[in-house]
Amino acid sequence: MTAIMLSQDEVVERSRALPGFPQIINDILATVDDPEANLNVLVDHIKHDPVIAARVLSRANVAATKTRALSEIRDIFTATSLIGMTTVREMAVISSIAGFVDEFSPSGMPAMFWQHSIAVGVCAEELACHTASQVVGSTALVAGLLHDIGQLWLYRFNPEAFRAAWRQALTHAIGIEEVERERFGVDHSTIGTWLAGHWSLPVGICAAIGHHHTPDAVLGNQLVPLVHVAEVLSNALNLTGRDENRVTSISASACRSIGLVWNEGVRPMFGRIEARSRHANALFDRAGDA
Repeated sequence: MTAIMLSQDEVVERSRALPGFPQIINDILATVDDPEANLNVLVDHIKHDPVIAARVLSRANVAATKTRALSEIRDIFTATSLIGMTTVREMAVISSIAGFVDEFSPSGMPAMFWQHSIAVGVCAEELACHTASQVVGSTALVAGLLHDIGQLWLYRFNPEAFRAAWRQALTHAIGIEEVERERFGVDHSTIGTWLAGHWSLPVGICAAIGHHHTPDAVLGNQLVPLVHVAEVLSNALNLTGRDENRVTSISASACRSIGLVWNEGVRPMFGRIEARSRHANALFDRAGDA
């Protein structure tokens, strides 16, 4: 086996030929603490995106028929007031990143990659709401959706070597990141951090992507343990049914740092995670409606 030694410069340079990262994600993250500014960002984006506009209006009209008799809802402001800015923001985030991932993905990329990303994103957002963490739900969602973006880069630019790495990891029951370091000199977490930095994503998201397998070194940034726990939990719940969904060890320190207690109080959260993951994958199926 001949190792391919990847560098940050090479990873970033190759990524320049790919579709640009959606600016709406940075805009949403920058205004999340200002509801009025965030609403204006969302509405402006949705007005210029017919796909997400149709989905938001469709969901609002379904909600309207269940609550009261209304004429058809045709404007985004009314739709947002009916179904809530949090829901609309989530739809915009998932739809934008789904479109980006779809363009980024090489031919033959398993659909399980996106399904797993959604599961971890939803799980991270639910954990942010359930625990004493100070992480904003939208930030957790973005970090979870992008936590494995380094794997997508490897699959795009080194498909045979990456598939061989997965086979080795599964056959010998070792972590994929260990095999990646053998074959590429770096693992997908590091590659993901380089990409996130290149896209000017917040430092916290970069750290969460880079340390989702090794959170104990960066517990001061609560987004890091949050995404780590989200990935382990999403695999434990087997939300995608993929062969790679092995339950790895969970960091007790990470759980403590976000105030997560494993008691009966977490069961309703499990149910929400499962339901929301199924719904998001159905709604934003990249092979589905455009």
